[in-house]
Amino acid sequence: MPEAGSRPVLLDGDEWKAYFRDFKRSAFRLEVHQTYTMPFEAETLRDFLAGATVPDGFNASWHQTIRDHTEAGRTMTRAKIVRRPLTPYSRYLFEWAIPGNVAAGEDYQIVDVTERENLGLPEQDFWLFDEKIVVHLNYRPDGTQINRELIQEPDIGKYLAWRDIALESAVPFSAYRT
Repeated sequence: MPEAGSRPVLLDGDEWKAYFRDFKRSAFRLEVHQTYTMPFEAETLRDFLAGATVPDGFNASWHQTIRDHTEAGRTMTRAKIVRRPLTPYSRYLFEWAIPGNVAAGEDYQIVDVTERENLGLPEQDFWLFDEKIVVHLNYRPDGTQINRELIQEPDIGKYLAWRDIALESAVPFSAYRT
């Protein structure tokens, strides 16, 4: 958290995109919510729920970003916390979004907490870039993103520990799906 009196550094537009363009070694995301209400996904989520098939080129620009980083030797890893039964949004991710991310080179891990005690993970989504830069993704209870906040002087050890707990508790997406 920022010190009392300091203003949060909120990221948007090109400034936010730069973190994905410029990281040198690794990008890790802890994804804790069961539903995200993202305006750019509203139409495809509606199509998925109506029984449509994945459209050609779905998420192509994101998949290219993943491929570019992977080919350059950089890693992109995500740990998605899930609870069964899966929400309609999680089913959408599992069927339409995650398979393409994995095919493009993202290491997508699933942490199923349905029958587990508290693992000590936060209820806070975040990206950790190069094991030194932390960006919180802040959401309303309905999954609508409020903002993205660069954490100034983060306790990196805490975020690395959360990353490690999540990954040690996870299974690869391909294994979870079967």
